[in-house]
Amino acid sequence: MKIVQGDEVPLVRGLEYRGGMFHSRRLLEGKPGTIDNFQLGIGVSQGDFYSPRHRHNFEQIRVQLDGALSYDRDGTMTAGIVGYFPEGVFYGPQSQKPEDVATAAVLQFGGASGSGYLSNIETRKAMEELNKLGEFKDGVFRRREPFFGKKNADGNQAIWEHHHQRPIAFPKPRYPEPIMMDPQHFAWVPVEGAPGVYEKLLGVFTERRTEAAILKLNAGASYTARGNGVFLVLRGAGTVGDAPLRKITAWHLGRGETVKVATTEETEIVHLGLPNLDGLTMPVAELADEAAE
Repeated sequence: MKIVQGDEVPLVRGLEYRGGMFHSRRLLEGKPGTIDNFQLGIGVSQGDFYSPRHRHNFEQIRVQLDGALSYDRDGTMTAGIVGYFPEGVFYGPQSQKPEDVATAAVLQFGGASGSGYLSNIETRKAMEELNKLGEFKDGVFRRREPFFGKKNADGNQAIWEHHHQRPIAFPKPRYPEPIMMDPQHFAWVPVEGAPGVYEKLLGVFTERRTEAAILKLNAGASYTARGNGVFLVLRGAGTVGDAPLRKITAWHLGRGETVKVATTEETEIVHLGLPNLDGLTMPVAELADEAAE
């Protein structure tokens, strides 16, 4: 278990391989080099931020905290909207109004394909090395010499391929497009055995049980949170374990771990369940062969 106070985590520059200005607070991270690695962060996009239409071989769940982010044909996320961005699915381009600043919580994690998720350290190392081989511009990496027959690639794709030294092969998409959910249109359902606690289950998305929900605790209520997943406080006050609970307090619970949440005022918490990837290993030769075809 790990608990962090999000307002104590500094904002640092990130996503330099995209266009424009972006800063983030990295709240929680998993174990680098594993297929179930993950990262929960809160990103702040300035009006000039731009990301071209692209796809990933990992999964994302986004919670828009304020402002608005446009994903073009896939819709616009305004404050309160929750988006599930499946592995292998194209989305974007992502942009916003020039005068706006937008803030979103983003959970990125290895999905059911077993392709894993690169850590921040692994990503930055690959970026530094790639900068000697070409340049990142407008979200695309442009090589001076081709790599597996390609000179240009999406920035994130180029980073992954450089780290693994093989072509990427994207999982076949389970959904045709990202899924945008408006929690305001979901009903609160009482949580059995927890008086004063309610849940909006937004969805269970893959056979490995990637899921998203929002919890509401009345003032004076208590709830036992269980892993495997991450939790982020949207509003409220109280305690989580022995730590204070307030806006953007976050915690991760592994499988079998629990922690007691107690509130002193009405509180809302996002619960994002991480998938169970037992029995999966990251494909190597098979993916490389498929990508080369």
